[in-house]
Amino acid sequence: MGIQGFLANYWPLLALALWFGYKWWNARRIVALLPALQKQGALLVDVRSSEEFSQANAPGTVNIPLSELSQRLAEIPKTAPVVLCCASGTRSGMAKLVLKKNGYREVYNIGNWTKFLN
Repeated sequence: MGIQGFLANYWPLLALALWFGYKWWNARRIVALLPALQKQGALLVDVRSSEEFSQANAPGTVNIPLSELSQRLAEIPKTAPVVLCCASGTRSGMAKLVLKKNGYREVYNIGNWTKFLN
């Protein structure tokens, strides 16, 4: 089996590996940027449910569940960076799309909320 055959047979696995690799790399990049973003007054938003947030959360984070985000945009200033988190990075990724669609310019998805604890 040549490279073309390999790619034809295993492209879904390669795409999945690339996706997880990107998520890992991007989260590390945001963690490295976090001190500078906080100096700029970044708002740290946890988009998990209220129940999840009450069980455990990172100090300094504000809980705005994804299901309420569109109705609570006024609580998030457009003048400062916004760093989003959730349990895995999926909901915060969706929240990033909502904020970008509503005119927020500096929006970052750090992924799992525990990355704020580092």
